[in-house]
Amino acid sequence: SSPPTEPAAATAVLEVTQVPTPTPGVLMTGERTGSLGANFANDPVGNSLAVAVLMGMIFIVIRAIQYFRQPTAPENNLLWKWAVPVICLIGLGVASYLAYVETTQVQAVCGPVGDCNTVQQSEYARLFGVLPIGILGLIGYVLILFAWVVSQVKNPLPAAYGALAQLGLAAFGVLFSIYLTFLEPFVIGATCAWCLTSAILMTALLWLSLPPARKAWAQFKGS
Repeated sequence: SSPPTEPAAATAVLEVTQVPTPTPGVLMTGERTGSLGANFANDPVGNSLAVAVLMGMIFIVIRAIQYFRQPTAPENNLLWKWAVPVICLIGLGVASYLAYVETTQVQAVCGPVGDCNTVQQSEYARLFGVLPIGILGLIGYVLILFAWVVSQVKNPLPAAYGALAQLGLAAFGVLFSIYLTFLEPFVIGATCAWCLTSAILMTALLWLSLPPARKAWAQFKGS
């Protein structure tokens, strides 16, 4: 048979060497290679909201440190004390939904702001590539709720340990949320409204945990 013409040969080479175009689902893996500014520009509205939440969390952490250094500080009233289990229950609902999305790989309901599916499909949706962040959140809220229950017992010593444990768990949750919230606008290039909700709830728990923990700490220092 006669050798292929030049156009036909060029087409054959192109078909062999052409790299398939990634599907949109593959693009949403969180493996953005652009600069921080370029990633932020992927969703300026949602990412701006994430930055606002990030700055708020950092501010609360600074205020929490200052609170402990004050010679005297006001205590929460009864209403705010009971806000802790309510916030934990709301957090459990948010974390349960995120865990469901991450373990079943279904499309999340994202709302008008952000792109939570991009975040949930990213490599950062699992701790060490194994544990879904939603399940980690579930564990965190359960432990904080348990610590709060212990802090309400009549025995002063277990109650003090419960209050300090509650503060420690909430502080860890906020610091980890700061890390995740930073990743969303600047590394992943997308923001998850569910994740921001959980970050705000954890920050509220940190603030509400301060008065009983400070009282417990003063009890240990005085003993």
